[in-house]
Amino acid sequence: MADPKAENALRNALAAIDELETRWEAARDYLKIDASRARHALLSELAADPNLWEDQDHAREVTTELGRLSNDLQSFDELRRALDDAAVLAEFAGESLVRNEIDRSLFDELEVAVDTLGHAIAALETQSLFSGPYDENDAIVELHAGAGGTDAQDWTEMLMRMYSRWAERRGFAVEVDEATEGQEAGLLSATFIVKGRYAYGWLSAERGVHRLVRISPFDSQARRQTSFASLDVTPLLGDDAAEVEIDEKDLRVDTYRSSGAGGQHVNKTDSAIRITHLPSGIVVSCQNERSQHQNRARAMQILEAKLAERARAQRQAEMDALSGNRGDNAWGSQIRSYVQAPYQLVKDHRSGYETGNVEAVLDGDLDGFMEAELRRLRAAS
Repeated sequence: MADPKAENALRNALAAIDELETRWEAARDYLKIDASRARHALLSELAADPNLWEDQDHAREVTTELGRLSNDLQSFDELRRALDDAAVLAEFAGESLVRNEIDRSLFDELEVAVDTLGHAIAALETQSLFSGPYDENDAIVELHAGAGGTDAQDWTEMLMRMYSRWAERRGFAVEVDEATEGQEAGLLSATFIVKGRYAYGWLSAERGVHRLVRISPFDSQARRQTSFASLDVTPLLGDDAAEVEIDEKDLRVDTYRSSGAGGQHVNKTDSAIRITHLPSGIVVSCQNERSQHQNRARAMQILEAKLAERARAQRQAEMDALSGNRGDNAWGSQIRSYVQAPYQLVKDHRSGYETGNVEAVLDGDLDGFMEAELRRLRAAS
């Protein structure tokens, strides 16, 4: 006797597998898998050269790129095998229908396999959004309180926690370099580095002004308050920073006493460093390292990255390709609104992506917003 439910499940699974096959083939093209295999073969030959480590910087570049390509190709090939396994499962399920000896566990396994494959293919498609030359880099993130007084400073600290939780969800590391406390609560500003593959690619979608609407915890009359904070992001460079030459005569270096939410190693000596690049007006600070020397080295690394970004932007016709445009840190300039009163909503004003689960977003659930904006940018390019 026919089992309509099982037949329908099999038809749906076969249709899903066909669609996943098509998406896998498309991914092979836009991820340039064949070119990656050729590059992997070349790098493998270089890595096998016993003289490779005579130039340690070059050797690290080779082994780092080789490791990333190996992981990418392994993941892609494992996905191919998983698709083949799902097709075999579907074949077994079809045979059981013909024999009228339906094994429910087989259909359950097939459903799980198709669902898992769908998530894996979606992850590949997301990876295709990161095509910029620095998207794979670590990211230097800066937060600044805007209009809104104490609430804005509290909002800045909330944003720092939100992005830290997001980084934690993705397995990225966060290093706080500078955090300046607000007058009553929160933070006036903060600089931190998010370390992980594609950290800059993801966070580049977050550049701009973020608006919070809530009942102010600092207002004795419990009135609704709107506050603003801005986020800027720069790719952390390695050897790319060598394209920038910094003249020591162009720097003003100030030392001050570390304080605030800089981490457990912040001390109370004059070890914090603030460097001002006089020709550009760029100011960077670092207070989280153990010594003045370490703070200066990190601050110089951030300054080099910022100057390199500035130089690239000046060479490009599209001035905002990397440096972005922060705009006014107040009304009318926000990229996203987080509303906690009189209703619950987070909405991105660029992509239109929104959710009513404000608490989840503030706890780091940001991938949907980032991906929607990255897809909007790719469609517009």
